[in-house]
Amino acid sequence: MVVHHDDDVPDEIVEPLREICLSLPDAYEELAWVGTRWRVRGRTFAHVLTVDPEYHAVYTRVSGADRPVPLLTFRAPPDELDALVAGGPPYFRGSWGRDVVVLVLPDEIDWTEIAELMTESYCVLAPKKLVARVRPPS
Repeated sequence: MVVHHDDDVPDEIVEPLREICLSLPDAYEELAWVGTRWRVRGRTFAHVLTVDPEYHAVYTRVSGADRPVPLLTFRAPPDELDALVAGGPPYFRGSWGRDVVVLVLPDEIDWTEIAELMTESYCVLAPKKLVARVRPPS
């Protein structure tokens, strides 16, 4: 099912994310409180939104954004989360969960890397029987 998002995340970001996320077993898409999220069994493994510092204080504090920017949040196992965050921007640790990573999306997005991150995020939250059906991104 395709959800029509009503925020200002560009389609050139949402469409590839949609393709990546919906390729995972039993994943589905829905509107979030802002932006679009992808879930498995009621758990969000990816969320894309445009953060406006005037309205999204928690995201602004985490990312240091001083202008509207597109962000992608996802889950990571502890060792991966530590490695991503240790590298510094554009990766940040989310302040609202032990395994949340916030990525300020750059102008040039490496969709191969994003596919790997989304697959790993999905595997953090999905039941083992669904994880067993996951094929690594090509």
